[in-house]
Amino acid sequence: MRFRRNKLFTSTVGLVLALVCVLDAAKVNKHKPWIETTYHGIVTENDDKVLLDPPLIALDKDAPLRYAESFEVTLTEEGEICGFRIHGQNVPFEAVVLDKSTGEGVIRAKDKLDCELQKEHTFTIQAYDCGEGPDGANMKKSHKATVHIQVNDLNEYSPVFKAKSYKATVIEGKKYDSILKVEAVDADCSFQFSQICNYEIVTPDVPFTIDKDGFIKNTEKLNYGKEHMYKLTVTAYDCGKNRASEDVLVKISVKPTCKPSWQGFNKRIEYEPGTGSLALFPSMHLETCDEPITSIRATIELETNHIGKGCDRDTYSEKSLHKLCGASSGTVELLPAPSSSANWTVGLPTDNGHDSDQVFEFNGTQAVKVPDGLVSTSLKEPFTISVWMRHGPGAHEKETILCNSDKTDMNRHHYSLYVHNCRLILLLRQDQSEAENYKPAEFHWKLDHVCDKEWHHYVVNVEFPTVTLFVDGTTFEPFLVTEDYPLHASRIETQLTIGACWQGGNARMVQFFRGNLAGLMIRSGKLENKKVIDCLYTCKEGLDVQLPEEVASTVKVEFNPNQSSLTVEGDDIDAFDKVMQHISYMNSRQFPTPGIRHLRIATTVKCFNEESCVTMPDAEGYVMVLQPEEPKISLSGIDHFARSAAEFESPEGVTLFPELRIVSTITREVEADAAESEDTEGADDDPTVQETVVSEEIMHNLDTCEVTAVGDELDAEHEGLEVDMFQLQQRGLEMSSSHLGLVITGVNTMANYEQVLHLIRYKNWHTEALFDRKFKLVCSELNGRYISNDFKVEVNVIHTANPMDHVNSALVQPNFINPVHQASVDLSGHNLVNAHQASVVPSAATIVIVVCVSFLVFMIILGVFRIRAAHQRTMRDQENGKENEMDWDDSALTITVNPMETYEDQHSSEEEEEEEEESEDGEEEDDITSAESESSEDDEGGEQEDQQGASRQQQLEWDDSTLTY
Repeated sequence: MRFRRNKLFTSTVGLVLALVCVLDAAKVNKHKPWIETTYHGIVTENDDKVLLDPPLIALDKDAPLRYAESFEVTLTEEGEICGFRIHGQNVPFEAVVLDKSTGEGVIRAKDKLDCELQKEHTFTIQAYDCGEGPDGANMKKSHKATVHIQVNDLNEYSPVFKAKSYKATVIEGKKYDSILKVEAVDADCSFQFSQICNYEIVTPDVPFTIDKDGFIKNTEKLNYGKEHMYKLTVTAYDCGKNRASEDVLVKISVKPTCKPSWQGFNKRIEYEPGTGSLALFPSMHLETCDEPITSIRATIELETNHIGKGCDRDTYSEKSLHKLCGASSGTVELLPAPSSSANWTVGLPTDNGHDSDQVFEFNGTQAVKVPDGLVSTSLKEPFTISVWMRHGPGAHEKETILCNSDKTDMNRHHYSLYVHNCRLILLLRQDQSEAENYKPAEFHWKLDHVCDKEWHHYVVNVEFPTVTLFVDGTTFEPFLVTEDYPLHASRIETQLTIGACWQGGNARMVQFFRGNLAGLMIRSGKLENKKVIDCLYTCKEGLDVQLPEEVASTVKVEFNPNQSSLTVEGDDIDAFDKVMQHISYMNSRQFPTPGIRHLRIATTVKCFNEESCVTMPDAEGYVMVLQPEEPKISLSGIDHFARSAAEFESPEGVTLFPELRIVSTITREVEADAAESEDTEGADDDPTVQETVVSEEIMHNLDTCEVTAVGDELDAEHEGLEVDMFQLQQRGLEMSSSHLGLVITGVNTMANYEQVLHLIRYKNWHTEALFDRKFKLVCSELNGRYISNDFKVEVNVIHTANPMDHVNSALVQPNFINPVHQASVDLSGHNLVNAHQASVVPSAATIVIVVCVSFLVFMIILGVFRIRAAHQRTMRDQENGKENEMDWDDSALTITVNPMETYEDQHSSEEEEEEEEESEDGEEEDDITSAESESSEDDEGGEQEDQQGASRQQQLEWDDSTLTY
C-alpha cells in the first residue's frame, strides 16, 4: 500500500516537471498574428459602429489552441493580441480590441460621418500581439489588410428646385405633348434618397398634368377667352418620400390664336315694342384667319315656336282675323272665346299662357256640341274648313277634330275631319242621288306635320270631287282617295261636335281628340283663296334685310315662308359682312308678346384646299322682346239721367250713351332734362325723389264692346236694346243680342266704336211700373287681353201726371243730367259734356219733388238749431256751478271794467247774428249739404263761446298793480 502511494507521487512530480518545461519553451514569441487580407464594412452616417465582413479577428500561433476538447492551457502574453493599427491619412476610423485572448476587435468611427462629403473610405490595418520587452521589441505584427468601408446615407435632405419659378407660353386651341419641364435635385448621397421619384401639381382643377420626369402638358385645349394665364404650384418628392422644402410657381400664359368665327356679335339683343325693325348684327364680321375662301353660306334662324301658335300673331278672334285678311262673309267660328252669346266652349280647358290667344286643350275626354242652327245641316259646296292644330304621336285610334253625325237612332257620319296614324283624313259622304254609284268619300294626307307637336295651320278647300289641303300656306294633294256609296235619305237630324264624334244610336261620344285646337272655322258657299290663307298664317314678327345696292348683285338672300329663317350666300367676305349687318328683326304688332326669341347662325365655308378648310362654329344669341306698355282703356260720359216715359215708349227709344268718350292711355316714366338734373344735383341721395310719370294718350283698335243689363235680365216682351244695323255694317262690325244684352264685335278704331255706341237705344213699351234701369258697358282689345273699366249708366223714368206733360217731356230732354268721368287717367282737354244741352220745362212731379226736398232741408236746419241751443244752456249751467264752488280771496285785488271792450264785443256779436239770419233766410235749400250744415254749426258754437267769454271778461278785470312777484 505504501509502495503504491510512492509510485503515484513519483508520477505526478514528473508530469509537473514536463509541463514546466513546455511552458518555458512557449514563452518564446515565434509567430506573427494573422488577419484576413480584405475587409468590407458598412457604416450609417451619423453613427460610429461599422459592420465588417468578415469580422475583425486576429489569430496568433503562439497562443495555445483554444478550442481543443480536453486541453487546458494557461494563456501567456505572447499569445494575446494587444491591438490593431490603422494606416492612412485622415482616416476617420479606429480599431479596438474587444478580447485580447481571442483577438476579436471592431472598427468604429471617430466622429459622425457625412455621406454627402465622402461615400467610401479605404485604408489598411495591422494586428500586433503582446510580445516581451518594455519597448515591445518582441512584439509581432501581422500583415496589412485592406479595409473598404461604405457610408450608408440617411434621407436628411429634401428636394430643391433648380429655379425659383418657371414660365411658358402656349397657343390656345392646341394640345401639347410637353409645355415645359421643371427639375428638382436632392443633396443626399445615395441613389435612393438623391433621386426625384415624383412631381405633383398642387393647384386643383387645372387642365394640366405633370409626369415623373417633370414635363408639364395640357389635358385639354385652352381658351384665351376663358383664362389668359394659369398659375400652377408644383412640388417634388424624392424616392424616400420626402417632399420639396419649397414648392415652385409655374406660370403658363395662353396666347390667343386666330379662330374662324363671327366676331362682334352681341348675344342679347333687346327689342322695344313699337320701334319698327331692329338691326341684329350691326358690327358683326366674319373672321376666316386669312384662309383662301371660295364661298360662304350662312343660315340665320329665329326660333318662335314657343310664342303663340308658332310665332307672334294678332290674338283677335278667328272671325275677326278672317275679315282683316279680306275673307268674305259667311264664316262661322266653331271655337269662339266663351261669352254670353257663345257659351258652348265654357267647359273646355284653355291655354292662358299666350296673351289671350284663345287655345283649347283636348285630353281625350272632352268634346263639345255645337248649337243647332249655327252651321247649316248640309254644307253647300264649295266650302272651307280651317283650323290651327298641335298634335303629337298618339295611339293608333281615330281622333276626331270635327264631326257631323246622326243625332239619334243611327251612327252615320256625314262629314268629319280626323287624325289617324299621323294622317289627316277628310270624310265626306254624298247624299243619295239617282245614280247610286261609288263616289269619293275619304281623302287621306300623310304628313309629318300632324305628329310633330308643333302648331300648324290647316285649310281644306272642298269643291267636290276636288279637295285641296293647305298646310302653313303650302299646297298638298291627297295621296289616297277611297270611295263609298252615298248615304240614304233620312229625316234624322244631325249633330255637329268638336273633339269627338257623336253616335246617335248609342248616345255617346267616341274617337276623342288629344291635342290643341284653335280657330276652327267653316265657310260655306265659297272657297278660301290663297291670299287669305297666306294672310292668316303670316307671322307678325320675323327677319328682314335691306340689301345695299353695291352688294345686291354679289350676295344671294332667300327667306322661308314665315320669315323665321333666311339664307345668305356669297363669295366676297366684305360684301357678305355688309349683308349680315343689315339683317334686322321686326314685329309689326302694336302690343307684341314679350319674351325670348333664340337666334342661331350656322355657317359653311368652302376653301381651295378642302382638307385644310376652316370649320365655322355656330353663333347663338337671342332677341329679348320687352314688355309693352299696357294701355288703359277708359270709358266716360253721362252716367245718370232721366227721361219721360213717353220717350221710352217712342219708336226711337232712349239713347244710352249720348256723350260716351273712349280714351286709351299708357303710363311712361320721363327722365328729367339736363337743366333739371343740374338743379337737382344730389337728388339721387334723397329717397323722396321719384321719377316723373306721365300719361300719354294713344290710339289703337277695339274688337269687342258688350252692353249688359244690370239686375233683371231683359224681357223681350216689353223691352230691348237696338242699334242702327246699317251704320254697324258700314263699319264692318257685327252685333249679337240675348236676354243679357248685346255684343258688338269686329276689329275697328275707337272712334268708330264711339259712333256706334252713341246709336244704341233702349226701348220699353210698358213703363207703368218702371222707375229706373241700369246698364253696364265694357270694351276690350285683342280678344280680352286689355279690358276697359266698367261704365255703368242709370236711366230714370219720369212719369207725368197728365197727357200734356207727356207731350212736353217728349219734345225736350230734362236738364238735370250729370256728366261723370269714370276714367282714372288724365283726360284734360277732352270736353265730354255737350255745351248745348237743351233745357226742359219741369213737370208737376218735378215740382212736387223740389218742394218736398226743400221742406226736409228746412226741418233738418231747425232741428240742428234747437240741439245747439239746448247744448249751450247746459254749458252755462255747468260754468255757473263751478263758479259757485270756488271761494276767492280777493282782499288784495282790484277789478276794473273796460267800457270800450264791452261795446266792441256787443257790437260785433250783434253784427254776426244779423249775418247768420240773413244767410239762413236767403240760402237755397237744394244747395245745402250735410257738410255745410256741420261747418255752420261749428261756427255758431264758436261765436257763442266767444260771446260768453266776452261777458265774463266784462265782469272781471284784474288789477295786478298791488301784486308782488
